[in-house]
Amino acid sequence: MFNKDCYLDHVAIAVSNLDRAQKVWEDLGLTFNPVREEVPSQQVTTAFAHVDEHAHIELVCPINGEGPIQKFIEKNGEGIHHMSFMVPDVAKKTEEMIANGYKMIYEKPVPGANNCLVNFVHPKSTGGVLIEIATKQS
Repeated sequence: MFNKDCYLDHVAIAVSNLDRAQKVWEDLGLTFNPVREEVPSQQVTTAFAHVDEHAHIELVCPINGEGPIQKFIEKNGEGIHHMSFMVPDVAKKTEEMIANGYKMIYEKPVPGANNCLVNFVHPKSTGGVLIEIATKQS
């Protein structure tokens, strides 16, 4: 019934203030990891809260008002940015997605949060949803 090789890892929400956004989710009942992570390649600081065995809420906040998340917020306002799915091999899945006609944001996976390699399926290929695929690095 469930695919153990591909599962929802997180829903990322673009925010302009991590503390304010985190409070909303904490008031709902979630607990955030006390350690926030800066991801220089994406120019963001992240905060993660577990929802269940696999899934998280990821708050992503631009560093110094720069980068792709800042541009997203300027264009769309704060809100859901992408959904992330954990896959066994992000490089192989990237190749498969390209072979199946999908446009990827990066030619090859790049470092992401939580010690993962990541890539993104362009929303023009998915009906408007930015999809991240990720694999934990060893």
